Amino acid sequence: MAAESRHLGEEITAIRRADGESRTLAASLPRLVLEARRIAANVIHGLHGRRRAGAGESFWQYRRFVSGEPSQNVDWRRSARDDHLYVREQEWEAAHTVWLWPDRSPSMAFASKGARASKLERGLIVTFALAELLVSGGERVGVPGLMNPTSSSNVIDKMAQAMLHDDATRASLPPSFVPSALAEIVVLSDFWSPMPEIRNMLAGLSASGAHGTLVQVVDPAEETFPYSGRVEFVEPEDGSQITAGRAESWARDYVARVALHRDEIRSETNKLDWLFSTHTTSRSAAELLLFLHSGMMVSKGGVRSSVKVGRGA
Repeated sequence: MAAESRHLGEEITAIRRADGESRTLAASLPRLVLEARRIAANVIHGLHGRRRAGAGESFWQYRRFVSGEPSQNVDWRRSARDDHLYVREQEWEAAHTVWLWPDRSPSMAFASKGARASKLERGLIVTFALAELLVSGGERVGVPGLMNPTSSSNVIDKMAQAMLHDDATRASLPPSFVPSALAEIVVLSDFWSPMPEIRNMLAGLSASGAHGTLVQVVDPAEETFPYSGRVEFVEPEDGSQITAGRAESWARDYVARVALHRDEIRSETNKLDWLFSTHTTSRSAAELLLFLHSGMMVSKGGVRSSVKVGRGA
């Protein structure tokens, strides 16, 4: 009970700090650069997938008239300049929903001496700042199982309050739910969960056709395993302990296991055309925020590729 209370206290402190720091972070980013990258992303595939025909007021493109369509769809002025009939299409302008999941489980509270912040704090700061930027761009943002999608200008307050009053068990992975086919999902976690759990999560979230990005947020010490001598390691999720007589002898196997785990996650996300990336807390939070906001879905020649944000494989 003492350990659980300590973690809840750390989480409340992190949420309050992240609430303030994320506002500064979001406000400090060059908005013109973000908008330019967003437009570029829309051209190749789209962060939000807006560039498509549908109900709206903005002109998008002309296309050839298809036999069987209502004749009132023809743009006669444009058609008069050619030997073909053309239809004037409008851009689909409905706001999309972006689901954000910051892992708040006990393992996220870890922070070594080389980190700028704990994994928990980094995940919360980036989540809050990303939510604010998305809402300012007309999108709706929600947190699975915690907050329904909203386009409220005070989205950070809503998210922070929802987390502060959340008395549910802190799960590493988002709960099972069915997002719309056009939704975007961003999961920030250390992803030290067993692969069967990660596979089940991906299978459930992608079943409707939604797209997503997984960001593994790790501490520098989790990358390099800089331990030596006799070290006692404590599992933050269940409190179990293991002692290494010569911790340095574990380093090679540890690094290999981490690489294998990431390869397995990347393999699963590639099958779904999702994106998997890594971020180390020794790096800038702004770096991760810019990456997520301007290109959650990176497409090169029609194929999405994994991107590393910060040091790590």
